[in-house]
Amino acid sequence: MVIIPAIDIKDGKCVRLLQGDFNRVTVYADDPVEMAKTWRRRGAERLHVVDLDGSKEGGPVNGEVIERIARAVDVTVQVGGGIRCMETVERYLTAGVGRVILGTAVLKNRDFVIEACRCFPGRIILGIDARDGMVAVEGWLEQTEQSPAELAVMYEGYGIDAIIYTDIGRDGMQTGVNLDSTAQLAGAASIPVIASGGVSNIDDIKRLLSMEDSGIVGVIVGKALYDGRIDLEEAIAVARGSGGRSVQ
Repeated sequence: MVIIPAIDIKDGKCVRLLQGDFNRVTVYADDPVEMAKTWRRRGAERLHVVDLDGSKEGGPVNGEVIERIARAVDVTVQVGGGIRCMETVERYLTAGVGRVILGTAVLKNRDFVIEACRCFPGRIILGIDARDGMVAVEGWLEQTEQSPAELAVMYEGYGIDAIIYTDIGRDGMQTGVNLDSTAQLAGAASIPVIASGGVSNIDDIKRLLSMEDSGIVGVIVGKALYDGRIDLEEAIAVARGSGGRSVQ
């Protein structure tokens, strides 16, 4: 299992939101590029970068900063937020981004997602975010009646790298990962799952590790890293000791 530090970008700065609420923002660093370098120095093997402004606007807003991050570190950078067309996918992958995360488009533009998978096999991640058990899109502002498992099954067999599953109600709250929902999604489709939302301490990581056999291959950690509740080096050591599979 791989431990993936989160770098959320709003107004060019590294921030964290509570439950996806753009009005509940904490700024952790003025320079996301330096933050990325810091996590890499501490052992990060992959970075999770989100253009929060882009997720609301429907297109890249902090693209230049993200491209600088991709050039500054020698590990896979996975990027989400406002990626709604092939031009944006190509822009990021050409700039050195390792994986692009498609979220809203997964529900609203299936043809685009399948085309992206065809053109860039193994480099597309599905971002499935849920509130109260149902998928939310448009930067978490629009609630749907679609379940995460139903959505995941629709994309089996297309060369998806992984699914990032986020429980919005727990994101940034440090209340623990929604283990049941994450495991349920992992069991519904053959696509590897990366857990996200609510990680609060090293015990949460250990609990996820105990469920690796279900198809959970990674975990994104945000606020707990920035607040010092989780030490990245310790978390990586625990994850490596599991001997399980992970994303690369």
